[in-house]
Amino acid sequence: MSSDTPGGHGPPGQSTPLGEGEAEDLLHGICFKTGPPRIVGVELEWLLHDREQPRKPVSPHRLRTAAEAVRALPLNAALTFEPGGQLELSSRPAASLMACIEETAADLVAVRDTLDTLGLVPAGLGVDPWNPPYRTLREPRYDAMEAAFDRCGPSGRAMMCTSASVQVCLDAGEEEPGPLGYGRRWQLAHLLGAVLVAAFANSPFRLGRPTPWRSTRQSLWADLDPLRTLAPSGQLPPREAWAAHALDTPVLCIRGEKGPWEVPEGLTFRDWIRSGHPRRPDRADLDYHMTTLFPPVRPRGHLELRMIDAQSGDDGWLVPLAVTAALFDDPEAAETVYRTVKPLAETAGAPSAPRNPLWVAAARDGLADPELRAAAAVCFDVALEALPRRGATARVQDAVAGFRDRYVARGRCPADDLRVLLTTGRDRTPAHAKGTLS
Repeated sequence: MSSDTPGGHGPPGQSTPLGEGEAEDLLHGICFKTGPPRIVGVELEWLLHDREQPRKPVSPHRLRTAAEAVRALPLNAALTFEPGGQLELSSRPAASLMACIEETAADLVAVRDTLDTLGLVPAGLGVDPWNPPYRTLREPRYDAMEAAFDRCGPSGRAMMCTSASVQVCLDAGEEEPGPLGYGRRWQLAHLLGAVLVAAFANSPFRLGRPTPWRSTRQSLWADLDPLRTLAPSGQLPPREAWAAHALDTPVLCIRGEKGPWEVPEGLTFRDWIRSGHPRRPDRADLDYHMTTLFPPVRPRGHLELRMIDAQSGDDGWLVPLAVTAALFDDPEAAETVYRTVKPLAETAGAPSAPRNPLWVAAARDGLADPELRAAAAVCFDVALEALPRRGATARVQDAVAGFRDRYVARGRCPADDLRVLLTTGRDRTPAHAKGTLS
């Protein structure tokens, strides 16, 4: 529902410096804003492919031309472009699931029509199956990000430039305990999140070759940084856990008036506050630091669920949005699904997502994993029961039911069809769900 685009965090180092206690208080206050769940949002990332030759890299010139054309559209959503030229639409906070779907669908019609005139299509794939990472945006933020991630290997560049997702944004929840309480929703997100990874895995190829993963995108996130992409420890309440995690994660960069920005190694935000070097951090620096943390569930006042691969087809994106919103925001569904996924905590064990055994199995095996398949079957059935109560139209219910029947009921995910298509050339995808692969 909001963008990580630089520029909204104030000038670097020109406000009152932060103390450690003040930083903790700010994190407690801004990351979980409680109240009855009402607002829904979605952030859709798309790879841009040539309509006739999807395996051919799109030139930076064509990507810039496309960006200019799409930016000229009167969209409801915020529009940004990722470092590799991926297009991202971030919806406005919507008062209902259907309001979010209808506004986003209208924006996508305009975007697709404009891209079509340029011979381009938005491809819903978790990772580009063919092309190596090539960064088209040359900005201090992305220069610093690339330098920091390169210390850990090639996964950072691949994530920045060749990955795409569906990110669902939901209210944090009520202050009080119960199925809609923020503590319960936080726990639910980290267990149900693995089910969502498995059900919607859609990235089994990279650099023209099959990978060991059904969600290669999720494997890249798990691999690119020792701390930045982890969920906080589950041993503390959510506010305390997130505040400690944020302060004890290394700073990705220290912004300056001009680039290049400094990229310290191993300097946590807490260390930065205590040392005051190379300058003392302020509130704008803390806000910026928060945009450089990439856990599978990011609390930003609301909850941002970041684990779902981009989906193929005109309506593929709305299925994870509808399922997730129904399971979180319908009280009856939330209670049933919480009971369903709670036993998955034993499989997950103590390590944080996405590096625990549950999340690794979800990314590697998808719904071929029996435990995740059984949980997904219940989750989709419960979502379909809840969607009419959430005001979902027949079209949305049919899309979810079709996905359940095609994939979940058969222990499959979109990656399984994609493997067949890219390996044999046989397309098993229904006409209404086709993407851009050929």
